[in-house]
Amino acid sequence: MENFLDKLVTLATQVGSKILLALVVFIIGRFIIKRLVKWFAKSKVFAKMDPTASKFLLSTVKIVLNAVLIVSIIGILGVPMASVVTVIASCGVAVGLALQGALSNLAGSIMLLIFRPFKVGDFILAAGEEGTVKEITMFYTILTTLDNKRVTIPNGALMNANVTNVSAEDLRRVDLTFKVTGDAAIENVQEVMLAQCNANEKVLKDPAPFAAPVSGVPGGLEYTVRVWTEKANYWDVYFALLKSIATALGEAGIGGPVPPTAVKIDKE
Repeated sequence: MENFLDKLVTLATQVGSKILLALVVFIIGRFIIKRLVKWFAKSKVFAKMDPTASKFLLSTVKIVLNAVLIVSIIGILGVPMASVVTVIASCGVAVGLALQGALSNLAGSIMLLIFRPFKVGDFILAAGEEGTVKEITMFYTILTTLDNKRVTIPNGALMNANVTNVSAEDLRRVDLTFKVTGDAAIENVQEVMLAQCNANEKVLKDPAPFAAPVSGVPGGLEYTVRVWTEKANYWDVYFALLKSIATALGEAGIGGPVPPTAVKIDKE
């Protein structure tokens, strides 16, 4: 009985010391990982990198360091590494089958980083959503919409979707449509529209503003107005011209289309 108790105490001491050491290593390791990640984020190398690549790389470094910490703790607990490798390989197959979507997202994030269809800060339309790219992680891309909602899109879905990058070019074209009565002379309507376009300081003179009728509507014509501006001024120009052209047309006595009215006379 005494021998059994002695062995039990010895075993408890050995196991307890391993668990205590593993706990200490875990606490210290987590502290070091946090410090390293912060140091990497503030280093000059990361400061010179594109925000898209730097955030993705930081996320990858964090995951790798945590994986190394977990393997180290398993070794401290005395689990044979050969068994650990076998279990990891077996689990890897099962997890790979169960997490096909996650692996697809991981592959998508790598492809996004390589081909760079957009970067952090760009305004994009993709997968039925639109907004400013806030962050690109290993599995998801986070957008902030115009009304300040946060949208998370799987990277795998992004790689298989049509992506419209509104911020890719320095210049954008503003397209507006107006419906005008057919009684107004086309030259007069064009003159009023182009005068408002040229009066706006944010509208570029080259390419020159364009205004012309494009189709007929009941009782009038539909005009399109096209101007170019810097991408940062897009919405300012859009709303300013929408207001100024509509006001100028009214002041010039040019109203909207008046659809013909059908009169039906019943015979008694």
